[in-house]
Amino acid sequence: MKRIIGGAASPASAQVKWLEVGEESAGQRLDNFLMRELKGVPKTHVYRIIRSGEVRINKGRAAADNRVAEGDVVRVPPVRVSAEPAGGDRPAPAREFPLLFEDEHLLAIDKPAGTAVHGGSGVSFGVIEQLRQARPSARLLELVHRLDRETSGILLVAKKRSALVKLQDQFRDRETGKTYLALVAGDWPERKKVIDLPLHKYLQADGERRVKVVTKDDPNGMRAITLVKVARKLEGFTLLEVTIKTGRTHQIRVHLAAQGHAIVGDDKYGDFELNRSLQKKGLRRMFLHAWRLQFAHPASGERIELLAPLPPDLAKFAAHEIHPTAPL
Repeated sequence: MKRIIGGAASPASAQVKWLEVGEESAGQRLDNFLMRELKGVPKTHVYRIIRSGEVRINKGRAAADNRVAEGDVVRVPPVRVSAEPAGGDRPAPAREFPLLFEDEHLLAIDKPAGTAVHGGSGVSFGVIEQLRQARPSARLLELVHRLDRETSGILLVAKKRSALVKLQDQFRDRETGKTYLALVAGDWPERKKVIDLPLHKYLQADGERRVKVVTKDDPNGMRAITLVKVARKLEGFTLLEVTIKTGRTHQIRVHLAAQGHAIVGDDKYGDFELNRSLQKKGLRRMFLHAWRLQFAHPASGERIELLAPLPPDLAKFAAHEIHPTAPL
């Protein structure tokens, strides 16, 4: 149960509040926790007060992706809550997604490219908001992990708090197996199987988030390890199986680009001229797909392997547009 420790409880009040995290909210991302608590406050404003440092967890500065724990005290600055949702925050449309697996503990979907996993940062809603609208009787639906908006493939959603915590522990402790299919420009060297380069996340002048490779002695660098296996040689391209051992933002995209083999269609780190020419051949988005996921079931402990085949647009492009020289 949520407790308001200080401040006014009136929904229209504009005073500092201190919210104690209850058992039912433990494990949630801070942004998701606030969006549920601050109904009527635009998502853009929620992210703004987090970025400004006005939101604190146990008096410490916090980021949007920090997880709250039972008993944490979250400081919320004065915000004016309207009785009606803001025009830009209309309820998400109900939507189901292709199911790969479901039981009483979790579900796995095949997320389409172009759909964010959650709302925020200029996006009104994402997969999780649409799922909640489609399943109003569900007691809990929470994202276990994330995928970039333009990345398609396997996404896990927990249906119980216990499942969420156990699955997130597996992701944090690197006990899952996450393998992506990525098409890169050029002939990837077979001998290049491990990329171990630290990454640093930063903001550009316009506020857009970016990531870059830094030296191993850079204090801002976070260690990132990517394993690469050649799946198929193509004419001027290579299809790779990429397994990440760490889950850094844009890890695969930046690591591959740093080797001189950017993912085709990548509008942040790719070859823009090449991308433009490939659009005429049918590739209108980044060729990165979360293909295989291995994890231990949170209740039974059974090892599960899920596979999501390449979506039709990527499969067609790889098969017909660039003429494979060897079978997959």
